[in-house]
Amino acid sequence: MAKSMTRPSPKRLRLNDKSVREAAPETDRDYQIFDTEVRGFSIRILRSGSRSFALDYRFAGAQRRMAIGRWPEWTVTAARERARDLRREIDEGRDPLGERGELREAPRFSNMIDRYLDEHVPHLAPTNASDQRSMLSKLVAPHWGRKLVTEITPHDVAKLLNIIAKGRARPSKEKPNNRARKLQGPKPTPIRANRVGEVLRKMFTLAIGWDWRADNPASGFKKRIENERERFLSQDEIGKLAEALDAAKDQRGAGIIRLCMLTGSRVGEVRQARFEQFNLELCSWSKPAASTKQRKIHRIPISAEVAAIVRQRGLVVPKGNPWLFPGDTPGQPVKEIRRFWINIQKDAKLPDVRIHDLRHTFASLLVSGGASLEMIGKLLGHSQMQTTQRYAHLMDSPLRAGVDAVASMFRPRPVLVHDADAEPVDRKSA
Repeated sequence: MAKSMTRPSPKRLRLNDKSVREAAPETDRDYQIFDTEVRGFSIRILRSGSRSFALDYRFAGAQRRMAIGRWPEWTVTAARERARDLRREIDEGRDPLGERGELREAPRFSNMIDRYLDEHVPHLAPTNASDQRSMLSKLVAPHWGRKLVTEITPHDVAKLLNIIAKGRARPSKEKPNNRARKLQGPKPTPIRANRVGEVLRKMFTLAIGWDWRADNPASGFKKRIENERERFLSQDEIGKLAEALDAAKDQRGAGIIRLCMLTGSRVGEVRQARFEQFNLELCSWSKPAASTKQRKIHRIPISAEVAAIVRQRGLVVPKGNPWLFPGDTPGQPVKEIRRFWINIQKDAKLPDVRIHDLRHTFASLLVSGGASLEMIGKLLGHSQMQTTQRYAHLMDSPLRAGVDAVASMFRPRPVLVHDADAEPVDRKSA
């Protein structure tokens, strides 16, 4: 008579570390030992000898098994408490295994970066877009890449921005030939932290619209004080710069610097200037929206000196080339003039002057000439008056001259006083 093939009933006992440790693996199957204290709680003994805790339960008519953790990383006591918590959730009508699956599919911050770069960044100016890609990949993704979007808290934002504000070590060149390098200590970068905070605030605002979370953890981030660098060239320094530009072999680079100084324009706007943008009869320059920071057409008047530079460039640039300063790559403008500027700094003995400082100098000369802040803002292409306010203190000199003029009108006139001890003067004899 053949033996009936019956499935062995599952083992049941009150689990403890001793029973789990002594349970022997079987060579042909995995098996479970169920706990008698918490319904569905078990230890699974695998053929390999590994052991892990699980909870078996039914939800909506379906049999489910949820892994809790491996032994001995999880003790029996800890796993049993976790099983009790899960059992309470099940009794309340929740499906913990289903919720765990939803979490696996929930968007992570890396997904948020990808969507932000695909949908929002392409609408930004090229330089700004490149900067945001860099800060997200180097400063944010290493910390938050695998986090769920819903997990990030205001505390996480503050912690990350604190790390960024402290700065990081950077390679420093000791010699011009770049052969010798060393790591400098971290240099504080509070302004960089502010820029990252602004990007995160925008990203989470978009995430709310995408239904990825309900609030914005970066909305109230602590903004660090930004001490704007203010470096203005003196009349003597302007003269040295002009001499160095006149003596430069690369007059293409010299022309770019001259236009930056004479128009207060950003170097990117000058590099991408085209002949068609200049009206030499009306002496005006119409910068297209694609090349301006504010992404709007910016029309400014130009001086006779600027018009002369444009005419001179028209004589040296091959006919048919639209760029005022064509680059070495055919059909493209000059890409960068950093090396040229380093040489000019040395020749003019202006090591601490940046190209952007020429823009500040242009504004300071306008102020000394009596221009209003509104006029300066229009010439520099500022979209917010707050940006132009940084030059307000330069107006102190003409204002002070006016105040001194008024004060001089009320200043007491000197009165001749005679010395009482001196002998009286005989006016008749005198």
